[in-house]
Amino acid sequence: MELKDRIKYAKRALDGIALGDCFGQTFFVPDEIARQRIKDREILNEPWFFTDDTVMAIGIYQILERYEKVDQDELAKIFAKNYALDWHRGYGGTAHSILQSIGEGRDWREVAGEAFDGMGSMGNGGAMRAAPIGAYFADDMDKVLYHAKASAEVTHAHLEGIVGAMAVAVAAALFLNKKRGCYRGEGEIFLRDIADTLPESDTKHKILSAVSIKKESSIDFVVSVLGNGMMLTAQDTVPFCLWCAVHYYNSIEEALWVAVSALGDRDTICAIVGGMVSLYVEEFPRQWLDYMERPEDSPFFC
Repeated sequence: MELKDRIKYAKRALDGIALGDCFGQTFFVPDEIARQRIKDREILNEPWFFTDDTVMAIGIYQILERYEKVDQDELAKIFAKNYALDWHRGYGGTAHSILQSIGEGRDWREVAGEAFDGMGSMGNGGAMRAAPIGAYFADDMDKVLYHAKASAEVTHAHLEGIVGAMAVAVAAALFLNKKRGCYRGEGEIFLRDIADTLPESDTKHKILSAVSIKKESSIDFVVSVLGNGMMLTAQDTVPFCLWCAVHYYNSIEEALWVAVSALGDRDTICAIVGGMVSLYVEEFPRQWLDYMERPEDSPFFC
């Protein structure tokens, strides 16, 4: 692909993340209210704002646009700078600690490695921002995997957090390649093709568990097997997101309604699904675009 196309597709993935993030965060209401709104397909009739999911994805897009690769030192600086611009965007406790420390001048390698008593974070934060990497390097899967890993390592030193980012980036690349006529996988094959690129891990094995779950299965059953992000880990989040995207990629609107019906970590699940599916669909729902906060209109996009 030409550079202009790489940038275009990475921005498309970013916009999909922002749409899903904005949509999903409007459902952080009591579960009974959320379920009724989902049943009625009722959207919030007021501005929708994105969270840290999109802020960090903006950082990924910026680093690709400027350096044509994931430069980890520069990415850490961008993450810390954007965090400092507005830390009231739903960052988790570990993210606050890591990004504050990087902003104070500490090395990201040291800080990320200290999380969770030296085990590193296995959170879903690396996955939520990975789709633009898959879009940018879609014609070279080795680069997709390499740069997705690099992007996650800045904040997630645990294997599971890294594998979650790799899985989402690979899926994003495959969706774009499917749109471009370079890939034809569906359903079970699609999920297996993603898993085949990944290191041995709980996240990989849960993705393989998704292979046998039919599209017609109840969401409660799917969540019971794959999770819904309530644990905030990659292995509790990414497998469901992939199952949802693989079965509903023809409509970002439908994919996001299914994604949010899992409840759990609503904004992040919808952000991940939106980033992937955006690379296949032609259009976003026009009314939703009118409500959402646009990345390019935010203070982070500069």
